[in-house]
Amino acid sequence: MTQIALSPVLQSAGALMRAGRWPEATQLLEAVTPGDPAEAVAVAALRAEVAVDQDFAQLLDTAQDPLERFEKALTESPDTTLGWDLAFLKLRKAYGMALRTRDQVTAETSLELSEQAAKLQNSAPDEGRAGHAAFYAGMIAEHLREFPEEAFAHLTAAFELGERSGDKMVISLALRHLGDHAHTAGDLKLARAHWERSTELRQQIGHLLGALAQQTLLAVLTRDEGNPVGAAAIATEVNRWSRQANLPWLITESATLIPNRTT
Repeated sequence: MTQIALSPVLQSAGALMRAGRWPEATQLLEAVTPGDPAEAVAVAALRAEVAVDQDFAQLLDTAQDPLERFEKALTESPDTTLGWDLAFLKLRKAYGMALRTRDQVTAETSLELSEQAAKLQNSAPDEGRAGHAAFYAGMIAEHLREFPEEAFAHLTAAFELGERSGDKMVISLALRHLGDHAHTAGDLKLARAHWERSTELRQQIGHLLGALAQQTLLAVLTRDEGNPVGAAAIATEVNRWSRQANLPWLITESATLIPNRTT
């Protein structure tokens, strides 16, 4: 039997996840035979992340079992940082499900999610992770609680934490939504600056979903700048890519910018 080091396998699976190749990432991770409990929990952690990420992107609900396996692996090889990661993945999953049914989410539930995000930010083992928690605090405030000023403060904190830690993903996430605030305020120049940088960062880390989502926003901005033909051209390419990657919400969003196209 061929044996290889675990680290490059995890790096490859993470790259596949960011590229929207979730089944391939899952297949790779499930082919691994961990050598000890520490390796087992590392594999389980990434397997759970892949499932949560895919569920959000493709509007699925498959992450419960991988999350439970991650939690079980942690009992056999306790790790404080990975324990934080598990709690964060559970928050991501809960937020993603709530976002799909936001009209049915109670104020009590949204407040509970907000408190979980704050707790995770305060207990984060590093600034990058704190930035991700701050970002989700912003998303919960923006989309579930409808507190835009609070959301802006959380997003600003996420951006600053991302910059200090050098975490390109959290910087990009924060800029995407700070750009939304600029766009809503009518500052198209600032919105473009935020969205273009966010797009570039997603491209640098090979994050297909994020890059396509950003291109959709740039199409919206191009339309608002008075160039509907250019907007439709961008949206058409996003729509094609989204169909190939099976990204339902991006298929729908990009279609609204293409004349005579509904999906």
